[in-house]
Amino acid sequence: MRLVDLARPLENTEYADPPGLGPRIDYFGHEQTADQLLSFFPGVTRDQLPGGEGWAVEQVSISTHNGTHIDAPYHYHSTMDGGQRAITIDEVPLEWCWGRGVKLDFRHFENGYVATAADVEAELKRIGHDLKERDIVLVNTAAGDRYGETDYVGTGCGMGRDATLYLTDRGVKVTGTDAWSWDAPFTYTAQKVAETGDASLIWEGHRAGMVHGYCHMEKLANLETLPSSGFEVICFPVKIKAASAGWCRPVAVLKD
Repeated sequence: MRLVDLARPLENTEYADPPGLGPRIDYFGHEQTADQLLSFFPGVTRDQLPGGEGWAVEQVSISTHNGTHIDAPYHYHSTMDGGQRAITIDEVPLEWCWGRGVKLDFRHFENGYVATAADVEAELKRIGHDLKERDIVLVNTAAGDRYGETDYVGTGCGMGRDATLYLTDRGVKVTGTDAWSWDAPFTYTAQKVAETGDASLIWEGHRAGMVHGYCHMEKLANLETLPSSGFEVICFPVKIKAASAGWCRPVAVLKD
């Protein structure tokens, strides 16, 4: 059995999110925290600590959508499944988060392209995969190779409404992408909306969750190393009360 880490790290970078939306991590080393540690133990002096050191600790200010994370249906809209209350991340069934994996290789699509149901069907046919209920579908886009670069957020294709519904109509509950968003980069969508006046294009892949509640992961890593099928995905989210998303450390399980 081999495990493949599908997560990106939480880190201080301006390039994994749009401007102003990135995380902030402040690091406090052993030399800086000795007094903090000693405040719990009156009468003990610093020279009594091994090497005079305290503990290493970090203070983090982040969004639930920083780093590799999994979105709950509540993120997309207040309702799902045709009008039912959308579930938050702490309500997502754990059974959704462990299943047979399949990878769609969409790296050849240009930046801003919106994948269709026909694209999904053609790729499943190409790789010979019979999609089943609770399969976890991972989409490998051109964005995966650009993580950490200035153009990452604007790179890759997105999944359109009918592409998403193609999956969820067949019982898929969890999907994922190596791009910043399940949808196409906003810069391309904004241009199309300006040209057509069609606001339904905004977040169309996400909004498909109003029809069938589903989760998707964003900012995945190492999808290019996976086979098209023949592996499992485990992607339990951090349990945050009433939240729209939770960070996760997804792994692919490959059996040799």
